[in-house]
Amino acid sequence: MKHFDWRVIHQESGKKNHLHSKATPIYQTSAFAFSDLDDLEQFFSPENERYMYTRYGNPNTDELADLVAGLEEAPAGVASSSGMSAILAGVLAVVKPGDHMLIPEDVYGGTYDLFHNFLTDWNVQINTASFADKNNILSALTEKTTLIFGETAANPLLRVEDIEQLTQIAKGHGVRVMIDNTFATPYFVRPYTLGADLVVHSATKYIGGHSDVTAGVLVGESSLVEQAKKKVIQLGMNVSPFEAWLTTRGLKTISVRMNQQSKNAAEVATFMQEQPGVKVYYPNTLSDHGNGAMVSFDLGHQFDAYTFFKSLQWIRIVPTLAGVETTVSYPLKTSHRSIPSDLQKRLGITEGLVRMSVGLEDSGEIIEELRLALAAAKK
Repeated sequence: MKHFDWRVIHQESGKKNHLHSKATPIYQTSAFAFSDLDDLEQFFSPENERYMYTRYGNPNTDELADLVAGLEEAPAGVASSSGMSAILAGVLAVVKPGDHMLIPEDVYGGTYDLFHNFLTDWNVQINTASFADKNNILSALTEKTTLIFGETAANPLLRVEDIEQLTQIAKGHGVRVMIDNTFATPYFVRPYTLGADLVVHSATKYIGGHSDVTAGVLVGESSLVEQAKKKVIQLGMNVSPFEAWLTTRGLKTISVRMNQQSKNAAEVATFMQEQPGVKVYYPNTLSDHGNGAMVSFDLGHQFDAYTFFKSLQWIRIVPTLAGVETTVSYPLKTSHRSIPSDLQKRLGITEGLVRMSVGLEDSGEIIEELRLALAAAKK
């Protein structure tokens, strides 16, 4: 198999670009025309390579799905309007009313909200457990468990999931596994190769990479992806052709972006670990060639968080991540605002917790900005 860096640039979508354009054209159309009724009927044949209506499929959206599936070494994929819609489509491909799902307690706040405050209305039982201990997972499974959901690196405390162990447990109980690989990206980790049935991305983040799109991608076992694609069509969760085209364009540079941003993050983590009173969360064991571009840290009692954020000059406060620019967010009041306060406290979602998305700037500039803000925030 070709190297990842080659595949991310040269890998072709399943449906060829018949115009032989160097860059895929933008198929900015809501529908496609047919020459006659026999031509129309061909769309519904098993050998179909035609398009009919963009909610059902489009060359740009299919290209995005195919490229991410290829990088994840998965057989199939589907693109959707956002990371949350991709998660929902994947869940609905597996879980039915009356079923049970198991999720980690340190899951992203938006995902926690979707599962606990939406799926439960549809008679899906959600169990939450600490995935740091295998026994917690085993004891939380029930006879009705059909899906275990996890994150390669938990948001925002960056605990690295033991995906192989998780999938082994699941397969021993006839349970499917879906992994959110947004933080790690296929550049560092490919959960499908480790046994996951489905892998999901908020392509808004590192897949697109430039903070100018909203998209999601779900990849994995062909039969499950086919079911998820039906949900995307039925619920109108498709991504627009232009958004898909932009995301695909951003994907071409994922190798160089992740390589440099990961190196910068390692240097930032080292600097923050040297600061007295600061607790640093950094995924040292993500992969053997880098640990991603996220660093979280708790300022503790020696620094004032309000002053720290206010003192930042060019690092902006942004409630998302993964752009080329370094940004910070405040999980307590953004991504994890909606989770119960007792769970916030147990996990460490505190008033001093900062989540940093490290960008492509010179690492020395990033560190100097942090140094000045910390000096200003020192109590």
